Amino acid sequence: MIHFENVGLRYGMGPEVLRDLSFRIEPQSFQFLTGPSGAGKTSLLKLMFMAHQPTRGRITIFGQDTLTMTSNDLPKARRNIGMIFQEFRLLDHLTTFENVALPLRVLDKEESTYRADVIELLKWVGLGDRMHVYPPVLSGGEKQRAAIARALISQPKVLLADEPTGNVDPPLARKLLRLFIELNSLGTAVLIATHDLDLMKRYDAAKRLVLHDGRMQIDE
Repeated sequence: MIHFENVGLRYGMGPEVLRDLSFRIEPQSFQFLTGPSGAGKTSLLKLMFMAHQPTRGRITIFGQDTLTMTSNDLPKARRNIGMIFQEFRLLDHLTTFENVALPLRVLDKEESTYRADVIELLKWVGLGDRMHVYPPVLSGGEKQRAAIARALISQPKVLLADEPTGNVDPPLARKLLRLFIELNSLGTAVLIATHDLDLMKRYDAAKRLVLHDGRMQIDE
């Protein structure tokens, strides 16, 4: 689904932050993206989400070269990618339900067509009793689960998660990992950017993509 060929990325006239990356994200796969702080994990996720373009090399997403995508192609491709950001990006003036439903609302879908799906998804992530409250009163773990639900509501083919357990305690981190594994078993490819070694040890069947000094090593 996602294919990088000799990709490099730099910001402005600075040095390359990513160099010579070549790898694939296959359908229904599960992998951890890891490496020290500043290794380029978030930059790599932004390339996958098409928030950045490579300065060299080629990225193919769902069969399309990102450099040749039109303004109409980009949102269509992004609908197949769920993105969980480190900072949650929930809107404080919307309820938990409304935040999760937002990707469908921007597509002008009627609430009657998705209400049951949003409620079911909120229950799945353990927020069934918090759907009508606003983000300022949610805990960090609850905000994280709301962000996960929002990323999943469009039923993406691949889920990208940037440090999804970085703001939660170990028991909740393990619960979130179980949610990701269950999601993967239902057919969604999952990539989790993390530096949490304990989390990775708990699912050693996953491939590890290790970034160091802008280059990648793949540990099967």
